[in-house]
Amino acid sequence: MSKTRADLLRLVHRTPGLTRAEAARTLGTSSGAATDAVATLVAERRLLEGEPRSDGRRGRPTRPLLPHPEGPLVLAGQVDHRDWRVRVVELGGTTVTEESGTHDGSAPAPVLDAVRAAARRASRRFGDRLRGAALAVPGPVREGSRLDAPLLGWTDVDLRAAWPGRLATRVVRHANDARCAGLAESVRGPATGAGLHLHLHLAEGLGGAVVREGLLLEGRHTATGEFGHLPLGDPAVRCGCGATGCWGTALGGDGDPVVTALARGTAGLVNSLDPDLVTLGGRAGALVGRPGFAAEFARGLMDVRRADPPPVLPAALGADGPVVGAAELVWDAVLR
Repeated sequence: MSKTRADLLRLVHRTPGLTRAEAARTLGTSSGAATDAVATLVAERRLLEGEPRSDGRRGRPTRPLLPHPEGPLVLAGQVDHRDWRVRVVELGGTTVTEESGTHDGSAPAPVLDAVRAAARRASRRFGDRLRGAALAVPGPVREGSRLDAPLLGWTDVDLRAAWPGRLATRVVRHANDARCAGLAESVRGPATGAGLHLHLHLAEGLGGAVVREGLLLEGRHTATGEFGHLPLGDPAVRCGCGATGCWGTALGGDGDPVVTALARGTAGLVNSLDPDLVTLGGRAGALVGRPGFAAEFARGLMDVRRADPPPVLPAALGADGPVVGAAELVWDAVLR
């Protein structure tokens, strides 16, 4: 695929409904090149030009660029501490179908079997339109597919077991759920357009992500964002990860000490990372508006940060964040 067509697909994915002229201006290409790219992508059943719409100015009505109804799809899954779900997502981020279920957390195999069965049904229905799959999971992922979920007692789980047949040979990604939620807020939430975005997600544990211009920052083991294991808690308390004094152990419940611990830890990360925007998801989203959060956050900031602190906002996508981010993770790979 040419660079112009690939860039155009990525643009429509991020902002479905824009016109050819708007796309040409955004991409810095000629109207002729944009017209040729659109024509090719329409012929390939990747894009569709919608019904003409008038913008109130003279000239021919414009036509929005939309995902083709028979175009490419991705599979996005999420496993958390009690539930699982699998959804099929089209270009632009709209959900086409979804299946979900519950689990008791006693063992990973039945959960991955349920995800695999749902993925198989989707694969039978949509066939080669499925271009890849991603799974958001409640723990760090090593070597691209090995999950350790200490709060569930799951160790060295091979996540590749979630994908059936031909789907397993396509683009496949696995990532921590908090990292996926952070990516989702950067692409579909209030952090869209932020240069450097810090996301914290508090559920059974605390995780997060650092996203630069819509791309997750990766570490040596692709496991960045384990902020809940910073030593900001009580050193006498042992965490399920094996360390003592983890920040996440101080964040159970929703009382004033939890608000204080969350606010001051967030301030510490702002001091060290200097983000443009901070989003708080899961239980943390409800705590940001609690009395005392703003004051404790400000007290924890360096003077140079306190003069111009970044906005700290509740995450917009709620419980959908991890699965939306999983879809974005695989779309990013498919559209390259």
